[in-house]
Amino acid sequence: MNSQRDIAHKIVELSYPPFQITEEAVDKLASILIRTDLKKNTIFLNEGEICKQIGYVEKGMIRQFYFKNKKDLTEHFACEHSIFICIESFLRQRPAHLMVEALENTVLYGIPHDPLLKLASENYEIEVIYRGLLEDSLILSQRKTDSFRFETANERYNRLLKEHPEIIQRAPLSHIASYLLMTPETLSRVRASLQ
Repeated sequence: MNSQRDIAHKIVELSYPPFQITEEAVDKLASILIRTDLKKNTIFLNEGEICKQIGYVEKGMIRQFYFKNKKDLTEHFACEHSIFICIESFLRQRPAHLMVEALENTVLYGIPHDPLLKLASENYEIEVIYRGLLEDSLILSQRKTDSFRFETANERYNRLLKEHPEIIQRAPLSHIASYLLMTPETLSRVRASLQ
């Protein structure tokens, strides 16, 4: 099992641009991490709750989703060695529209809002890591939006298959379909056309 220090190093690797940070900064980040073990199908964040942490998935898989017209729509998946955040709720400390659910037994490490902001105000390296994680999250959201604007259903599925095959292998098809803004029937046709 990885120590909190190992997890802090992995989080640093995800920050962009990658840069060398002191072991002191790694220790500071490690000191605020909060471990949470979730059983499959457990809700980690409910609609209306405030997102108080940036999540790092050490093991397992989560999805962020919401309800619209009584339909369950998937916004994002995160598997091992990836970050998730309900960005508006986290930044503004307001109730979230998104929910977070464990799709498998999952181990998360949370970077809590208030301690992170305190560290970032005191330590430039932590501030750069924080900014990098936020930038990465915003770029991911923009790429997803652009995909819906400019790509066909087949192209969206192929991109997901190429960039994140673990999602195709591990997530329920109904969640994949809603993530790709398709009906399950359209997803079935797309998958059949590739075989």
